[in-house]
Amino acid sequence: MRTYTSSQIADFFRARANPEYGDLLSNLKLQKLCYYAAGIAAAVRKDRNAPLFDARIEAWQHGPVVPAQYARFRHLGAGTIPHADDFDMSQIDPKDRELLDNVYDFYGQYSAWKLRNMTHDESPWIDAFARADKTISTAELEQFFASEVSQEYIESYHEAAA
Repeated sequence: MRTYTSSQIADFFRARANPEYGDLLSNLKLQKLCYYAAGIAAAVRKDRNAPLFDARIEAWQHGPVVPAQYARFRHLGAGTIPHADDFDMSQIDPKDRELLDNVYDFYGQYSAWKLRNMTHDESPWIDAFARADKTISTAELEQFFASEVSQEYIESYHEAAA
């Protein structure tokens, strides 16, 4: 299973957002989409040695954050992150692209603050935020998101990978 850069995953979501329809991404919302993608992927892949992306996720005050991507867009404040017009979708394997599409279609409908509040009710953020080391592990993601994903969905991912 392939591990992507966090920029590839963030840029996938930037490319999926359609500003013509008012579909805008803030840094806060992008962070939560990356977190949910990593969580769903951890549950589906069931391989702690192959996380979805190579960057760590930390529990910050306003929910899970990929520090590398936060720093990349910090200069925009709470403003809209530019659309990624030139993102090449073919750099994401088809099975992972489908997973990311599903994450975007489900979680992308919510506002940044709704997503923030959702993460505050989930054990990966709660547990990591209480620790000195705020890192959310792939194992924690897998354990929590395993109950969020159906067995049929997991099987269809692995069939597509075969």
